Amino acid sequence: MEQAEIIVIGDELLIGQVVDTNSGMIARQLNTIGIPVLRTTAVHDDETEITHALTEAFTRVNLVLMTGGLGPTKDDITKTTLCKYFDTRLVEDLAVKEHILQLYHDRPQVLNSLTATQWQVPEACSVLENRVGSAPLMEFSQDGKLLYSMPGVPYEAEVAMNEQIIPRLAMLASENIIIHKTIQVYGIPESALALRIADWEDALPPYMHLAYLPQNRIIRLRLTAQKHTEQALLEAEVNEQISTLMPLIEDYVIATEDKPIEVLVGEYLKSRGETVSSAESCTGGKIAMLLNKHAGSSSFYYGTVVAYDNSVKQKVLGVREETLNSVGAVSEQTVIEMANGVRNLLGTTWSISTSGIAGPDGGTIDKPVGTVWIAVTNGKHTHTECFRFRGSRDQITTHAATAALIMLLKDIKIS
Repeated sequence: MEQAEIIVIGDELLIGQVVDTNSGMIARQLNTIGIPVLRTTAVHDDETEITHALTEAFTRVNLVLMTGGLGPTKDDITKTTLCKYFDTRLVEDLAVKEHILQLYHDRPQVLNSLTATQWQVPEACSVLENRVGSAPLMEFSQDGKLLYSMPGVPYEAEVAMNEQIIPRLAMLASENIIIHKTIQVYGIPESALALRIADWEDALPPYMHLAYLPQNRIIRLRLTAQKHTEQALLEAEVNEQISTLMPLIEDYVIATEDKPIEVLVGEYLKSRGETVSSAESCTGGKIAMLLNKHAGSSSFYYGTVVAYDNSVKQKVLGVREETLNSVGAVSEQTVIEMANGVRNLLGTTWSISTSGIAGPDGGTIDKPVGTVWIAVTNGKHTHTECFRFRGSRDQITTHAATAALIMLLKDIKIS
C-alpha cells in the first residue's frame, strides 16, 4: 500500500460554502503510518463525477479514501453510486439499524423514513462501526484495491480514521516509514534561501525531499524522508542532514518544530512562569487575537490595549505629548513608551507594541505605507525594529503582528 488518494464529495466544497478540512486530517493520519497521499480530488454530488474520480484514482493507487455524500437526504448519492461501481445492491444491515435506533432513542422525531435509509448499505461492502453518527462507514475490497467511504462530517471522519481505518491500514504499511522535519526561518527571501542551501539540497538522497512553505514572511523548510527501513535508522539519517543544514541558515532560524509562533511563545512563557501584554496601534488587536487563539493562553497572556488614536496612547498608556509632537506616532520612541506603558499598566513580564501606517492612505516620503515600528521589552531590555512591509492593509498588519511575536520569541530565548 505505497500511496493513497483522497476524494471529497460535496457541492458545498466546490462553491466555497464549506472549507474542506477532512483531506488534511486524513493525509496527516496516513503519513503517521507511512502512507503518503498522491492526490486529493473534490467532486460534486454527481454520480458521473464520483465514478470518474474513483476510476481515475484507482489507475494510480490501490487505496482510496472518500468522504461525504452519506446523509439521508436526496442529494447524498454516494451509496447508490458505489453500488453501481461495485455492481452490487443495497441491503438492510441489522447492526447499523440497531445502532441508529439506540443513537436516537431519546429523539424519536429523528427516526423517520429518511433516517431508515441509513441502514441500507451496499451488499459488497464490509460495514465498520461509526460510533458517533448514523452514516455507515464502508470498506470495499476488490482486485487488490481498497476503498474506504466515510461521512463528510469532520468529527465523524476523524473518529472513523482513528478508531477503524488507521488500525487496519497500519498492518499493511508497517515497513514503509515517513518522517517529516520542519525548520522555520524568517528574514530571508525564499529565492535567496534556496540559493544559499542549493548544494545541500542537491546532495540529498533520493528518498528525501525538501519543500518550501512560505506564509506571512515565515518560510517553513520541511524535509521529508520516506523509506522501507527501521524508524530509528531513518530518524538518524534525517537528523544528520539537519545538522548539516543548520550552519547554513542559523542566522534566520526561529524554530525547529512545526508549531505556530504564538504557540511557541506561549510554551516558553509558561515554562518560565512569565507573562505578556500588548499595546497595538496599526495592528488593531491582531497580536491579541494570536496570543488568545489557543487554549491555555490565560496562564501567560494578560491583555491588550488597542491604542489607535493618539489620545488613547497618551491617556491610557502614558505616551508623552512631547513625543507625539516631535517624532510622531509612528516612531521608535512612541512604541517604546507604549510598550512600557502597557507593561506597567497590566503588570506583565513582557510587553509588545506596534505603531505604523497600514494604508492605503497616510504614507509620506519619510514614512511610506507599510512603515511599522515594533518594540518588545521586559523592563530591563528593550528591543525595537522598524519594518517596511508591502501588500494590502490586511497583509501589512498581519506581517506586523507576526514580526512582533517573532521579536518576542527571540528576546525570550536570549533573556
